[in-house]
Amino acid sequence: MSNLAARLRVRRAHSRTRRAVSKAIDTAAATTVRDELITIAQKHGYQKSKARV
Repeated sequence: MSNLAARLRVRRAHSRTRRAVSKAIDTAAATTVRDELITIAQKHGYQKSKARV
């Protein structure tokens, strides 16, 4: 059971990080900063989630 709990914790942490990265990209003050954040996020495997319509 602890393995399942550990996997859930990792998944929640990954989701929190992905949301934080997405928020940082959305609120970047300059386009160069935004581009750098996107580049770093892509390098680490985080993709900006698509906007929901």
